[in-house]
Amino acid sequence: MAAEKAKRDGRIKQMIEIYRTTKVHDRNLPWVLLAVFIAPILVSVLLAWLLPGGWFGWVIWPISGILVGLLLVMIVLGRRAEKMAYQQIEGRPGAVGAVVQGALRRSWRGSEVPIAINRNQDAVYRVVGRGGVVLISEGSRARTERMAADEERKVKRALRNVEVVHLYVGPDGDGIPLAKLSKTLVKLKPKLSRNEVAAVYNRLSSLQAAPVGIPKGMDPNRIRSQRPR
Repeated sequence: MAAEKAKRDGRIKQMIEIYRTTKVHDRNLPWVLLAVFIAPILVSVLLAWLLPGGWFGWVIWPISGILVGLLLVMIVLGRRAEKMAYQQIEGRPGAVGAVVQGALRRSWRGSEVPIAINRNQDAVYRVVGRGGVVLISEGSRARTERMAADEERKVKRALRNVEVVHLYVGPDGDGIPLAKLSKTLVKLKPKLSRNEVAAVYNRLSSLQAAPVGIPKGMDPNRIRSQRPR
């Protein structure tokens, strides 16, 4: 019981901290959360008034509305906090690494450390999943194209029959917004089975020696907001 209570209290404290951090950059957050909490309660009261059920309906419907309201508050808070976190790190070196480290689903495997980087801190990351081997370029598109092509040749030498997909996250051209990177990967057409994903990832990892001095990705969930002046 004590362990469960401590876990519950820790979750509540975490939600409060997320709210405080997000509110610094999202001034409309309190009003949005208030609206999504009150809306289902009003609907439930209306249903209790319109539908037959007597006192039982007036108890069950409002309670259901409160529970739905709390659930919506948690969902909306999480999404707005995630959006704020991505906005804080987008365009900074290591941003893609943060997504690879903390936001990718378990069906994808990769490292927050890039497999190639130049002196301008343009980088190329590699992830492996059901969609195949994906090279994600970060920084200047012109400078990362050659880097990504070199990495594709390395992959092809190690695994000739595996398809390589190129994605670009950055300000140039039709770059993918950082917040949409995970969804873009999930939407890729499946090319590998689960066993093949593990085999391909292990094969490429055994050939890759981590370069010295490469910065790791930033975790969006650990970003501390600056205090407003």
